[in-house]
Amino acid sequence: MDPLWLFVADWWWIGPAAAGTATLGWIGVLTQRERAKRPAIAGGLGRKTMSKGAARRLELDAAVLDLQSSRDAVTRSRAEVQVAQAELARVQADSAASRVAPGAIAAARARVQAAQRQVRAAGADLRARRAGLKAAKATLPAIRAGRAMLPLDRLMAQHDALNARWLAYETDIDLQLAYPAMSDARSPLLAVFLREQSQAQWLRPASSGARVSPADFLAYRDAVRRAGHAFDDAEREARRRAGEAPPRPTDAASDMWSQMAQTLGDNAQRAVSDSVRAMSRAAKDRFDRARSSRASSDDAPPRPSGGDDPTPPGDPVWPVPGRDRP
Repeated sequence: MDPLWLFVADWWWIGPAAAGTATLGWIGVLTQRERAKRPAIAGGLGRKTMSKGAARRLELDAAVLDLQSSRDAVTRSRAEVQVAQAELARVQADSAASRVAPGAIAAARARVQAAQRQVRAAGADLRARRAGLKAAKATLPAIRAGRAMLPLDRLMAQHDALNARWLAYETDIDLQLAYPAMSDARSPLLAVFLREQSQAQWLRPASSGARVSPADFLAYRDAVRRAGHAFDDAEREARRRAGEAPPRPTDAASDMWSQMAQTLGDNAQRAVSDSVRAMSRAAKDRFDRARSSRASSDDAPPRPSGGDDPTPPGDPVWPVPGRDRP
């Protein structure tokens, strides 16, 4: 047989294999190019503004996410209690066989007690998160109606107010002389505030209309709250050193509960006021219709004697007899 044909018969697969390798290489290059484009596309989407509906529901969605995280924390803490109790049982069994060091049982019991305290703390945090969800649901109608600020706008306004309080100690000569610790970065409490403030500033969105996820909103909100509490602690200590009576201390939980209670109370008072105004308008309209119908009837019967009231039972009277109509 011709040697050329023998060569072709033995090495015929080289061409298709090379073509396939080139094709796979080109596909890999295209894939790498597409992967390189994805961050730019994602960055372009991140620069878009948030829709109005998402901006209104941002606090509510964040509260739902916060509640779910708190529930997960409760589940983990309960599991840790079970693990600590099992460890205590094992240590007690080993102690019966004299195979543990002295003090091991006391250490195991201390771990159980610490895990139980963590469960109680997680339960209290869960109740606070539920109250926060109720507050977010209560404020949502006012936000939709335009009577309240958007959640991100309100949070950024709180951050701006905190910055204004801090800058007052940096720019006012009288405050610097009266409270030197508030402008001294070596003060431990002020150093804590500066650290928390830097974190809050780093998490602050570029604008109030930027697209922010519920998780990012929670991180920014918690950073602003920590910075506010740190500033209160530093200010309280500075005023104490100046000889002033410090205000009553409040922890983070009580401050959060007071804010939630204030929000719920304001919403309830607004709902009651709206209901009273609606009832007053309905009673006034009913009285106007009744008066116009009585004026149009010329043969209206006289008012019966004996104190009988022709007004049907349950029909409100407007205005109150003996008073001038407003």
